[in-house]
Amino acid sequence: MKPFRFFSALSTVVLLATAALAADPAPTVIALKAARLFDGKSKALVTNGVVIVQGDKIVDAGSNLPTPQGAQVIDLGDATLSPGFMDAHTHLTLDFSGNYNDRRLKEVDLNVSEQAIIATTHARATLEAGFTTVRDLGSRFVGSKEFVDVALRNAINHGVVPGPRMLVATYGIGATGGHFDPTSGFRDMLFGREPDSSEGIADGPDAIRKAVRFEVKNGADVIKAAVSGGVLSLADEVDTPQFTPAEVAALVDETHRLRKKVAVHCHGDQAAKEAIEAGVDSIEHGSFLKPETLQLMKTKGTYLVPTLMATEWILGKLDAFPPALQAKAKAAGAARTEMFRNAVKIGVKIALGTDAAVYPHGQNAKEFKLMVDLGMPPIEALRAATSTDADLFGISAKVGTLEKGKLADIVAMPGDPTIDITATERVSFVMKEGKIVKNSAKP
Repeated sequence: MKPFRFFSALSTVVLLATAALAADPAPTVIALKAARLFDGKSKALVTNGVVIVQGDKIVDAGSNLPTPQGAQVIDLGDATLSPGFMDAHTHLTLDFSGNYNDRRLKEVDLNVSEQAIIATTHARATLEAGFTTVRDLGSRFVGSKEFVDVALRNAINHGVVPGPRMLVATYGIGATGGHFDPTSGFRDMLFGREPDSSEGIADGPDAIRKAVRFEVKNGADVIKAAVSGGVLSLADEVDTPQFTPAEVAALVDETHRLRKKVAVHCHGDQAAKEAIEAGVDSIEHGSFLKPETLQLMKTKGTYLVPTLMATEWILGKLDAFPPALQAKAKAAGAARTEMFRNAVKIGVKIALGTDAAVYPHGQNAKEFKLMVDLGMPPIEALRAATSTDADLFGISAKVGTLEKGKLADIVAMPGDPTIDITATERVSFVMKEGKIVKNSAKP
């Protein structure tokens, strides 16, 4: 190549590189300030909290940090900065909170496209309440094999709609006639056919393995199964086992083989023991768990997701449910108080999860007060919704604490939540991955 052509080509490359740099400047640095800061893992708040954010990451977090030159300062005043809250048990594509019979009819009549659109409003309400990450544990829709939760997760990830980061379970896996069988309690063949493993209903170890594989194939991040009866199902007892030990073992083995985690709906003590021995990652609800079973959970490292908010909502609306469900709700509600207090005392790992959809979406933070009222120290309740949930989800390398290198999922609430835990219900600032979603703070 001739010298002139060489230098001309080189100049062109330099000019293009310079233009590219000019078109893509370094992300703005934001300095968030508040009177206090909870880092997601410590046993106390620190004063004069500062979090430095650049792009979608946290650059630094702590007390009395210097503000970088040129940074945009957002002073939130008498507030507490915290990692974005997480909810380990939601159903963003569903709504069980209304009249029971109306809800059952809606499950049949609601067009799946309409369901998907409505789900985006649930996602927004959850995010604006300060919950930047959720596990969505089941998206059943009678008569449809559309994976609405997968679609919602993907739309949020692509920035199409606002919402929390989602780890989805697609269909819950359950036994024929069990808590997750959507046709149970109705006339035989009312819906034209019996659900099968492609809709999560499976009997026997091989069918359960097939259901797990089918759900992972179609986008499941986590596997959810019902190993005992439930409150909101018509034809089962709330605490009876619904899987055999061999079936639970197959569920856990296949799920872990595919490097996913297992969350099991479980109210009953016997079913819980079998599930814990098999190696499930979390017990959801756990209403009737005895101290020995809770001790087994502690020994095995199994998480408890108590969903106190769901029980509270149902007990407050008992007249809206059929008599059989009222009896089950009363029994579960009476048992869960002692169970939770024992779990706190024993030192079981407790992750915040609410069963959102049983109550209206966006009220997730009410779980904090219920946990504190039953004996959990406020700082532990805050950890349950941040670093503990992140550990359970398997994403603690990215979120759950305010630390350098973590994604900038940050919320602020007025005052000091360790003095008044209901401050969590009045989140005034929400940032997800460095983008401000909400800022109604008045310093």
